[in-house]
Amino acid sequence: MSQNVLVTGGAGYIGSHACKVLAQAGYIPVTLDNLVYGHANAVRFGPFVQADVLDRAALDRVFAEYNPGVVMHFAAFTYVGESVTDPGRYYRNNAVGTLTLLEAMRDHGCARLVFSSSCAVYGLPQILPLAEDHPLAPMNPYGVSKAMSEHMIADFGQAHGLKSVCLRYFNAAGADPEGGLGEDHDPETHLIPLAVEAALGQRPPLQVFGSDYPTPDGTAVRDYVHVLDLAQAHLAALRFLESDGEAGGKSTAFNLGLGQGFSVAEVLAAVEAVSGRAVPHTLAPRRPGDPPRLVAEATLAERVLGWRPEFTDLREILRTAWDWHAGARDRVGP
Repeated sequence: MSQNVLVTGGAGYIGSHACKVLAQAGYIPVTLDNLVYGHANAVRFGPFVQADVLDRAALDRVFAEYNPGVVMHFAAFTYVGESVTDPGRYYRNNAVGTLTLLEAMRDHGCARLVFSSSCAVYGLPQILPLAEDHPLAPMNPYGVSKAMSEHMIADFGQAHGLKSVCLRYFNAAGADPEGGLGEDHDPETHLIPLAVEAALGQRPPLQVFGSDYPTPDGTAVRDYVHVLDLAQAHLAALRFLESDGEAGGKSTAFNLGLGQGFSVAEVLAAVEAVSGRAVPHTLAPRRPGDPPRLVAEATLAERVLGWRPEFTDLREILRTAWDWHAGARDRVGP
C-alpha cells in the first residue's frame, strides 16, 4: 500500500515539484495549502485540502482521514523585506504555524518530518563556503522564523521522539523540464524569473543591486540549485528517515546547493545566451545586509543522503526557467 505523505505548502513552487517526485516514487502526496501564495492548479498528484497550518482543527481532520507516515513542511511566508516591515506576520505564520503542526503530529503519532529551511538561518557568512556547523545568526525575521522552527523541531525530537531532517536551501531556480510546473510568485523578487521576464518584455528593466562588491565582476554571487534537485533531496531525506541501521533516521540538517557561486552579471549573461535576447537592466545601490557571496558546502547531503544535483550547469538550469516562462500562455501549472 502506498504511504500518504502530508505536504504543507504543496501548491507552491518547491512543494508542487516535491509532490510530483513523491508521486513518481510511489507515495501519495496529500497537499495542505491555504492558497495565499500557492496555486490550486499545481495540485495534480494527490488529494488537496485547502487549509492553513495555523488551523489546528483542520490539521486534526487531515491526520485522522489520511494518517500520513511523514510530513514535508513547506508552508511559509518567504519575503525577507516584508518580514522586516511586518515581523508579526512571519512569526505567526512561520514559527507558530510550525508549532501548531508539530503539536498535531505529536498528538496523532506522526514521528517523521522533512522541514523546508533556508540558508537565511546563517546570516552573514563568517567562512565560505557555508557548512552546516556555521553559527546560526539570522539577520531578519524571516531567517529568525526558520531558525526558531529548527529549534522547536529539535526540542520535539528530544521530548517526543520526532525524527527530522531540516533542509537549508540556497537559491531555488528553474522549472520542471516536462512542463506544467514553474516559478510564479506575486510579487516576484527572485533574480532568475525577474531577468527572464525582463528579457521577454513582461516587466520593466531589472534592477541590479550593487556593482561594487568585492567579487570578480562587482556583482553579488549566489549558489543556485534546480527546483527538481531540491525535490529529489526531500525524497532522499524521507527515505533516510525511514531507513534502519546505525545512521538511519538520525535527526540532522543539510545544506542544499551546487557548492558553486554565480554572480548576477553571470546570470544575466547566461539568460541572454539561452534566450538570444538582451536582459534590460539598470544599476542600483546595494541593499542593506546583502552579503557579497553566499555559497553552500553541500557535501554532507551527498555523503549521508546520497543526494547529488543533476542540474549542475547554469545555462541548463536557466533553459528550464526560460522554456517555462516563454510558454506561459500555454502552461498548466502555477
